[in-house]
Amino acid sequence: MLLAGMQDVSAQKVFRLNRLVDSILTVRYRRADIDTNYVTRPQTKWTLMGRFNMSGAKISAKGMQEGIHFESEMKADYKSTVSIGVSYLGLSLNLSVNPAKMLGKYRDYELGFRSYGKRFGFDIAYQDAHNFKGWQELDGERRDFTTSEDMFKLRTLNVNGYYVFNHRRFSYPAAFSHSYIQRRSAGSFLLAASGQGQHGEVDGKTPVSFKMTNIGIGAGYGYNFVPASGWLLHLSALPTFIVYTNTSLSMGSTEVPLHYHFPEVIITGRGAIVKQIGRSMFAGFSMVYYFTNIGNKESLTVHNEKWLSRLYFGFRL
Repeated sequence: MLLAGMQDVSAQKVFRLNRLVDSILTVRYRRADIDTNYVTRPQTKWTLMGRFNMSGAKISAKGMQEGIHFESEMKADYKSTVSIGVSYLGLSLNLSVNPAKMLGKYRDYELGFRSYGKRFGFDIAYQDAHNFKGWQELDGERRDFTTSEDMFKLRTLNVNGYYVFNHRRFSYPAAFSHSYIQRRSAGSFLLAASGQGQHGEVDGKTPVSFKMTNIGIGAGYGYNFVPASGWLLHLSALPTFIVYTNTSLSMGSTEVPLHYHFPEVIITGRGAIVKQIGRSMFAGFSMVYYFTNIGNKESLTVHNEKWLSRLYFGFRL
């Protein structure tokens, strides 16, 4: 009897604690500084979502060295994952599986972390890629190639953060994390900061090493278009001008100069289509695109591209 009583008391304490935590999270979730004529919170607490994700990367370079024109382009193997996510009052947990990696067909490594808030948000994307397909043109002679895991290594980190001025009427989360719902069309000017770090190595007859660090600041604009009830189309562009750069390229024992040339930029673009289905379901597509331009076309210019796309379906409980 005593043991049963102690268990009842413990169960009551856990129940009260759960209610307290739920109450605090609910107040935090509902107390949003928004114009509800334009943006609302979902009335439900739980959101479940299934996703199909795909990403890719490309690096291209061209220039002139010792009177010889050269140009090259390399594309990394595409990465596809299937993921499920659950969110409770804005707090989310996701699990992703890469079928190709489980079967040994994809050997690169990628890691992404994103947080979309009503005022502040950021994207972090890291890729450790070894398998590329591309072409190289040297003084008018072109050849195609495929790199092996031991031949080429490229590690890239992209970081982008934003601040929304019109956060009461324009919602990034409505387009990407679905913790808000955009009811009417609205846009906003945005402040942005971007960073990119990259380290590449080619193990060939002439070893090549490439290192790059860039930091940029700028501003952009985002717009959420609601053409009809239940629909949302999002587009935003965040160009940032590089204010700090530290880049080096060596071919064997030769250092290749990389001269700063205005404008050098890091551009982050985002797009999304969302369709609300009934009261509890939604589906859509979203994409994030990074582009970096550095260097001088008279000696060497390098373009980096990275994109991440997502097709998803979810419902709220």
